[in-house]
Amino acid sequence: MDLVAGALKTLGEERAQNPLRSGMRLASGKGLLGTMPGAMEEPPALGLKVVAVFPGNHGTKYDSHQGLVVLFDVENGAPVAVLDASEVTAIRTGAASGVATRLLAREDAGDLAILGSGVQASSHLAAMRVARNVRRVRAFSPNRERLEAFCARESERHGIEVEACETARAAVQGADLICTTTSAKEPVLFGEWIAPGAHVNAAGSSVKSTRELDTTAVVRSRLFVDRRESTVNEAGDYLFPLEEGAITPEHVVGELGDVLLGKLPGRETAEEVTLFKSLGIAVEDLAAAHYVVERARYAGAGVEVDIGGLKDGFA
Repeated sequence: MDLVAGALKTLGEERAQNPLRSGMRLASGKGLLGTMPGAMEEPPALGLKVVAVFPGNHGTKYDSHQGLVVLFDVENGAPVAVLDASEVTAIRTGAASGVATRLLAREDAGDLAILGSGVQASSHLAAMRVARNVRRVRAFSPNRERLEAFCARESERHGIEVEACETARAAVQGADLICTTTSAKEPVLFGEWIAPGAHVNAAGSSVKSTRELDTTAVVRSRLFVDRRESTVNEAGDYLFPLEEGAITPEHVVGELGDVLLGKLPGRETAEEVTLFKSLGIAVEDLAAAHYVVERARYAGAGVEVDIGGLKDGFA
């Protein structure tokens, strides 16, 4: 969380480059190939994440996101390291929601609802337990077998009962922390379900043609984002209500980096609903990858490979 917070502050200080991601949809319709380049001054990092997104992988031995993070030397451009993007993505996304929760959720928040039962559901549960004192956990996923497996696995891992709910509404009822981590194309969280004072982390949808929250949920919320440029181009959770005329561009309060830098207040009242729309951005990946490589070097982990006479990397 501290690494992601630092990356978002660096971006907010305009000491990082984070262009919009680009993607190529496969003619087969099975998935897409996306690229996310970035560079930052602190930590000094230059790199690219390449990810193949295959939603059909849900429920199989493969994560829906498969790819690599590649780091380069900021002084000479030499390849430095290659890392597994699935692990980096899972951890940094949960960490970003953790940062948002620290900034925006009520201090006494601890009744957690998770919609989803995949990789991001697991990382978000871990992050929420660090960000707040979680007292209760409820989860919902439409696939009952996967839901029960998730609840059993995470209950054992964290030593806290994770309750399997029959409906999304039952999971959300009365919760003051809500994480949506699904691959849904249509809303799974409705505004009328959200309790006053709740904080929502919406992390599942990352394209403009899908959304996890209905219009009412967005209208009810003070909306914070990881990157405004990405939100107005890619976030269906924001773009659908905008196109319907239910909100204006001013509905985006600001970026998390603005809050971290003291440019914007976070939560203002105990009763307001706060929403963090997470798209995931390159500087988060770079900060996480840079840390992993430094730790690997210190621990003697990873495999050194010789690339064109340069022996300065891990694979």
